[in-house]
Amino acid sequence: MPTNWKDEIGNERIPQRTWLRMPVIGMESEFNVWLDEVEIDPKKYWRHPGAFIDQDLLPREKSSLQLPTGGAVYFDRGVIEVVTPVIELAPRSTARMVRNLWEQIAWVRDQLTKWEKRSGHTVRLKAYSSHYNVSFEIPRSEQGPNRNIRKLALLLTYILPVPVMVVGTNRRSTGVGVRPRSNRIEVTVDFTPDPGLMVATATLIVGIVREVMSWPTYDLSLLQKLPIPVVAGVVPGKHTTRKGWLTKDFHYPQSPYTSDINAAIWTTQYGRKVSLRRMARQVAWYFRRSIRQFSDPFSFRLLFAILNGRAPSMLELVDRPTAYEDVGHLCRWGMVIHELKNYYAEMELLKPRRQVWDRQSIDEYVLARQHARTFLSKELDAVGAKKDAAPAPVVPRVRRTRRRKDTSVRLVPPRAPDYLDRRGTALLPATPKRERRRRGDRRKNNYAVPFPDRRLTRSAYEQVFLKLVSGGRLRVGNDVYRPIGMKGWYHAIFRRDSDGAERLLSIDQLLEKINDWI
Repeated sequence: MPTNWKDEIGNERIPQRTWLRMPVIGMESEFNVWLDEVEIDPKKYWRHPGAFIDQDLLPREKSSLQLPTGGAVYFDRGVIEVVTPVIELAPRSTARMVRNLWEQIAWVRDQLTKWEKRSGHTVRLKAYSSHYNVSFEIPRSEQGPNRNIRKLALLLTYILPVPVMVVGTNRRSTGVGVRPRSNRIEVTVDFTPDPGLMVATATLIVGIVREVMSWPTYDLSLLQKLPIPVVAGVVPGKHTTRKGWLTKDFHYPQSPYTSDINAAIWTTQYGRKVSLRRMARQVAWYFRRSIRQFSDPFSFRLLFAILNGRAPSMLELVDRPTAYEDVGHLCRWGMVIHELKNYYAEMELLKPRRQVWDRQSIDEYVLARQHARTFLSKELDAVGAKKDAAPAPVVPRVRRTRRRKDTSVRLVPPRAPDYLDRRGTALLPATPKRERRRRGDRRKNNYAVPFPDRRLTRSAYEQVFLKLVSGGRLRVGNDVYRPIGMKGWYHAIFRRDSDGAERLLSIDQLLEKINDWI
């Protein structure tokens, strides 16, 4: 224990830099708060998150609270922010991280709904941004002038923006940033309102960051040697908050967010003209093994479906999805946002009304009529020749019944196919109800997680945080301790029941004692 182990309130201090035994990831999302349809600063209005929360929660540093879902909530620079706990890197870890984030969002949204009923006000959470954090645990002995966290962040600022914007941003987005944060890399991007797309975005970011982190050097000259396309001539700018870099839309020759992502209008560093979508696909394909290492099967398939054009990107929508305006109501975990669910119907709205009913354009119609006119003139010439030779036979009149028997429904043009649920049994071949029921009985119909992989388990560190907020007590030898607070993300403060003495335990220590809770 260091000599300066007590701070001003009597708690044990933690080292300035703390390392976990396993590499971890985490997320945070920020939301603007609209009270009675007027934007407010939540800190000035409530002062503390406990003002709208009706439960006693585990306190954290400053004005943040540990939530029953394992994460935390606090106010920061005019927004309300929810944060996940640290989650160790492992297969499916990106899906666990995003699921945990949406659990924090759902819990905070439910508390705000209860506060609305008590106060008579309305509160709306408008999506602002998301930060994807990946730990950087390379020891100093293996670092150098061209291999440190700042060099890594700068290199990632060139590699990440194009694939991230195709998968997780919208037409009103402005940039993708990377910030070096002592022992982690933080990627800043717009909030993604569709949980499936958010998992795909997280999978992409974590896979690329971890792979680049393992390279022997982070020098920018690698971009001229590796088959990783970047937009030629684009130089990132300074990040708007804290240290780091940010590639904005005005750094490009034209805005990539409002351009056609399928048009080959972008010049790479090798002088080739490619589309934004193809460039993103090539980058992701280069890192596919690392991406697969931390992903789940559904998110991996969805990621490359978007990059290959088999699934729509939000950059192909008419505008930014409306779910951004009311997170927690218009988008929740297990949902698909309206604009993606009804993508083809939304695209039909861009056409004039006549084109919605008749899929043939006016140019195609004129061309078809010209062909018909030519064909008809040839037929008339042939009929005239036959008339001179012999009288034409009488053709019996065919009764036309279409107008009498057709109903109005038959006159409606064919609609786009309904959305196919991409989250589980809807993708299985149809089976009789009785057989489907037996399968459900076998699994007890207990699916708490609305995710395509219904067996998505909790990470080890996630289980530790859930134990901390469960209200239980920890047995250490013959003593029983009760958690009373958190110090950062790596340490918890406990108080001994017998004499009130306090003790600081790390998350790794608590993981070893996961079975000692009572």
